[in-house]
Amino acid sequence: MARGRSGIASTPRAGTAPGRVSILTRAGARSPYRGVRTGSLRGGMCLGTPPFYAPTVPRKDRGRGGIGMSSLTATQHRTHGDRGLRREAKPPTPGALESRAPAPHAPASQALTSHAPAAGALPARDRSIDLVRAVLLIVVVGLHSIMAGVGVGPGGIVLENALDHQPGFAPASWIVQVMPLFFVLGGFSSFTQWTRMRGRGHSPADYIITRLHRLLLPALAVVATVAAALLLMTLLGVPSDLIATAGFRISQPLWFLGVYVLCSALVPFLVGAHERFPILTLVVLGVAALSVDLLRAGTGISGIGFVNLLFVWLAVQQLGFWLADGRFDAWSTRVRALIGGFALVALFLLSVPGPYSPDMYENLNPPTICLILLGIAQLMLFTLLRNRLRAVAERPRIGALVNRVGARSMTIYLWHMPVIILLAAGLLILHLTVAVPLPDPLSADWWLTRPFWLLAVGLAVMPVVAWWGRIESAKRPAVFGDRTRTLNLRMVASVLLGAGAVLVILVTGFALGGALLAVGMLIAALALVSPARAITGRRVPGSAGAVTYAVTGTNTLGRVEPSAVDPHTSKVTPTRV
Repeated sequence: MARGRSGIASTPRAGTAPGRVSILTRAGARSPYRGVRTGSLRGGMCLGTPPFYAPTVPRKDRGRGGIGMSSLTATQHRTHGDRGLRREAKPPTPGALESRAPAPHAPASQALTSHAPAAGALPARDRSIDLVRAVLLIVVVGLHSIMAGVGVGPGGIVLENALDHQPGFAPASWIVQVMPLFFVLGGFSSFTQWTRMRGRGHSPADYIITRLHRLLLPALAVVATVAAALLLMTLLGVPSDLIATAGFRISQPLWFLGVYVLCSALVPFLVGAHERFPILTLVVLGVAALSVDLLRAGTGISGIGFVNLLFVWLAVQQLGFWLADGRFDAWSTRVRALIGGFALVALFLLSVPGPYSPDMYENLNPPTICLILLGIAQLMLFTLLRNRLRAVAERPRIGALVNRVGARSMTIYLWHMPVIILLAAGLLILHLTVAVPLPDPLSADWWLTRPFWLLAVGLAVMPVVAWWGRIESAKRPAVFGDRTRTLNLRMVASVLLGAGAVLVILVTGFALGGALLAVGMLIAALALVSPARAITGRRVPGSAGAVTYAVTGTNTLGRVEPSAVDPHTSKVTPTRV
């Protein structure tokens, strides 16, 4: 039995049963983390995993799942050699494989659970999540299209939000304000993506780099293009106030990008907090959001409320972690309906007779705890309809459409507003040149033209997304090579530059100087985490020179076919992750 300097055997444990996993390192591999038990596997983590993001596994469950590892430290392995390990090389006793196989109701993937709840295994991709995210994105695009009010008034050209301060919009905002559910489902996806990466041996830095590339590359394209278009309009003599209004309207939806960059960067650490203290973590974020609201009301300084761009949306994202780990599945339909009802009652009391606005879009800027309550209500409704939504999403044609929208979701979100502004400009040109009528916003004629307007927006967005969506959906070279990244100041700076670029756009409203500064910040943010930078850290299991042996089925460490194991000889075929 060969062994490397770590003292871990480099051949699979004899007698490993189907559905169980043995993890091996390449010969001579050593953990880069001193003091960490290199021979222990916590919740499916690989050797040398730093403890700050490893999930907690109850003591009574440790050692279950067929993990063929020693609990000795690397120093103890070097001291004692193979003592205590040679017992693993004994051939299996008759019937050992059958007796050690997991129960039929406990699949192998549940052996590598990331936290303690009974749900156990990491969730598979849920098509209902993809369907609802696509629908929510379409709702956002449609609502922004209806909000676009263009006309010619006594003072000249008017480009405004047609629904601003309309008395009937506040009740409707409880339905069309979908950003809380958007963040909940984003939290679900972030949880599943990070836990899968973590199961393959990747670090928090790897996850953050992946998210930065996915979010900032499309953002750089849209910011640079809009800045160039506004500069061209200036050179052509378009009135500066009209350019400023167009830039302001285009910049408004970008707040989501800045907040999402920050929330994504904190996912690995908040998932770890959720796995240890799920209730406490959610309560702390909720209390922090409420404290900001009280401080804002007590001081009268409205700018304080923008701190809740972090606390409110992190709390809502945390609800997505609860959804992802299956906690709500253990609740009855009645309990979920009651929780959703209580959230709506609390929201009503706070916003109608209470101090908050009944308009959920006013509660968006700055965010308030009303959005957390709305998110809870929307989440409970989603859980009640989830099975039906999943059945709809699994229809081939609908599933294909959802896949297309999901593959370019960030591109759709970033580009729909520039397209709307461009169409509005086209209407103004037609009005001024060939006298095409522009009905007054919210008039009967205006509402009659909205279906045609929505159709025009949809048809105009599709080719733009088809062109620019190639940036988002393109397959890129590996970001981290065969080694994991470690967190450092460059990555922190990249996150801050990415979110700061959005802040500059929001503050300046796409003024030329601000847009150029934002472009430079986005380029710098991407350069700091580019593959050309030196890659340091431990080697990813399954990369060159590192082999992961899995016995059967699919688990968090890799995918192999059941035929990789001979149940009679226990011969295992190595598979690279």
